[in-house]
Amino acid sequence: MGKATGFLEIERKDRTYEAPEARVQNFREFVIPLSEDILRDQAARCMDCGVPYCHNGCPVNNQIPDWNDLVYEDNWQTALANLHSTNNFPEFTGRICPAPCEAACTLNIDDSPVTIKSIECAIIDKGWENGWIAAEPPAEKTGKSVAIVGAGPAGMAAAQQLARQGHDVHIYEKHAKAGGLLRYGIPDFKMEKHLIDRRVEQLANEGVTFHFNTNVGVDMPAKKLAEDHDALIICGGSEVPRDLPVEGRGLDGVHFAMDFLPQQNRRVGQEPIGDIAPILAEDKHVIVIGGGDTGSDCIGTSFRQGAASVTQLEIMPMPPEKENKGLTWPDWPLKLRTSTSQEEGAIRDFSVMTTGIKGEDGHVTAITCTKVDETMKAIAGSEFELKADLILLAMGFIHPMHEGMLDELSLERDGRGNVAADTATYQTSDANIFACGDMRRGQSLVVWAIREGRQCAREVDLALMGETRLPR
Repeated sequence: MGKATGFLEIERKDRTYEAPEARVQNFREFVIPLSEDILRDQAARCMDCGVPYCHNGCPVNNQIPDWNDLVYEDNWQTALANLHSTNNFPEFTGRICPAPCEAACTLNIDDSPVTIKSIECAIIDKGWENGWIAAEPPAEKTGKSVAIVGAGPAGMAAAQQLARQGHDVHIYEKHAKAGGLLRYGIPDFKMEKHLIDRRVEQLANEGVTFHFNTNVGVDMPAKKLAEDHDALIICGGSEVPRDLPVEGRGLDGVHFAMDFLPQQNRRVGQEPIGDIAPILAEDKHVIVIGGGDTGSDCIGTSFRQGAASVTQLEIMPMPPEKENKGLTWPDWPLKLRTSTSQEEGAIRDFSVMTTGIKGEDGHVTAITCTKVDETMKAIAGSEFELKADLILLAMGFIHPMHEGMLDELSLERDGRGNVAADTATYQTSDANIFACGDMRRGQSLVVWAIREGRQCAREVDLALMGETRLPR
């Protein structure tokens, strides 16, 4: 724990942000870190909980009270070692994880949890700044080879774990660079991509071989990849988006969020934007359909491109502003949250169903909607229309791409269309093929991808060697 009476004496304080009018002028990160003295005080607030429920909230099982105490004692390097023992990439989670650990914190009972996410981010950033992080190549090689399809956080975590055990690891990625949605979905203002690049360099120095611009199942046979290696891990994303089957869907100006966001990320990263015509929000009235993180990312990107207005529509009812802690704690609560992108000027409307899209000369001009009740039934007389020059569909993803690799491998799927594999072994219907991350569990958080990549790596190591030292 930190200071025995710290939570009684010290108020919660968290990172702040640049003002919206300043930060929308560029795509850089805009979080203002806490000073070392303040971080030490915030770490001191960690209680000596009989049961640290933050462990329950954290998918990667971070030993949160331990590294809070180490920060309080000014032992940053040991705190870093502790953090890395459960999380390969804390700089990712310290920026974009929604922090279920803080929701589970005992101090959250009165809305003042320990600033766990900020402390985590400070530990890893300090580690990089001080040169404490270096490649850890294995002392010996096992002679076994593992192929991994997908260079997102699940694939990168699995690769690092297996490479450090001495396996010959090859990652195959269809895009030009590693990171998956971290690279091509999450905007740079939430996480700059040099953070991924330095991890790719670290993995390469640990023996991981990257094969970019290689779409397994399209550019090369998936079955041959399985035959050429002792084990195959498939951990691509959940890439098939949920569509909007209404009249006017085919008009120009209606796009999936994941056609819009990767283009801007490629512009920032100085990559070609691809074959799709440029999608830009400048001077346009933008409608974002979907109230989740992807919709929020569309809002922030639209404002930075110079949108005239941005309206976000959500079919679900507006959540309560404050949860009932007696019913929800320590679980993740359903309550109204406002993202930094929404704070930049978006109009939000709830319980809204899209009924159609209007256009002129083939291009969208308006969207027609109706209010719905709690059963999702349209409310008579509540119809309305909004001006729209650009409509972005951000309603989630339904399952991974079946065409190509998955169809070729003929693996069993679950009822939602994901690759069927349990979390005990991560084995698919083919004993030499393992699945983890979004391809197995469906769309989820980066912290879950890292957890599954780590756990899958352990099961692969156990299957190949008959024993393993990797943590569960």
